Amino acid sequence: MAWPYVQGSYAERIAVPAAGVVPVPDGIPSDVAAATMMQGLTAHHFVTESAALAEGETALVHSAAGGVGRLVTQLLKLRGARVIGLVSREEKVQAAKAAGADDVLVSSGGDFVDRVMELTGGEGVHAVFDGGGAATFWSSAAVLRRVGTLVYDGPLIGDLPTVRLFDLPKGVKLTYAVFADHIHNRALLLQHAGDLFDKIREGRLRIEISERYPLGAAAQAHADIESRRTSGKLLLDPSR
Repeated sequence: MAWPYVQGSYAERIAVPAAGVVPVPDGIPSDVAAATMMQGLTAHHFVTESAALAEGETALVHSAAGGVGRLVTQLLKLRGARVIGLVSREEKVQAAKAAGADDVLVSSGGDFVDRVMELTGGEGVHAVFDGGGAATFWSSAAVLRRVGTLVYDGPLIGDLPTVRLFDLPKGVKLTYAVFADHIHNRALLLQHAGDLFDKIREGRLRIEISERYPLGAAAQAHADIESRRTSGKLLLDPSR
């Protein structure tokens, strides 16, 4: 069994509400299942509910080499979308391309607007998936085409932006959902998790575990995430 979130999960054993767990299909290793749940369900909700792009439409994905970003990129490509990935460091470009990004830009702030508009012929993108905090919010809004969707996955970095509705450009749509809004009942939990596991078993979705830490190194794992030097999924492994 696997679960997306239960407070106190940094432990060797834990009591979990039965309604919050999902069965892990045969052929899915336990570490892959663990690495899939929170970020996978978040990414899956983003691309199927928040901004369900159609074939040929274009998205800008922030942190495209990160845990959520890689999954969003892969899932968008499965829908036939074009993906422009943003990464914070040059050494992360290949990871974003390996996830399927068609173009990858290096940016650690909001200086990507002109380059995204150039890549889209001045039209802008249909959706932006942004976890960059206040530093990137308005740049993300600026690269949307009219009535595009800004899927705000923050504040993973920095503070929340101050937003007045009249300041949003081009009639864009803004959505910000916490995890409880993504998967708010058991039926949705089973539906989204089941589709993710199917794609993994079929080889269409790759879960990249880049680092493994013993439970005692949880603080170091968090520090490594905050440093923005890591890519992919970091996993706490009680067996280590």
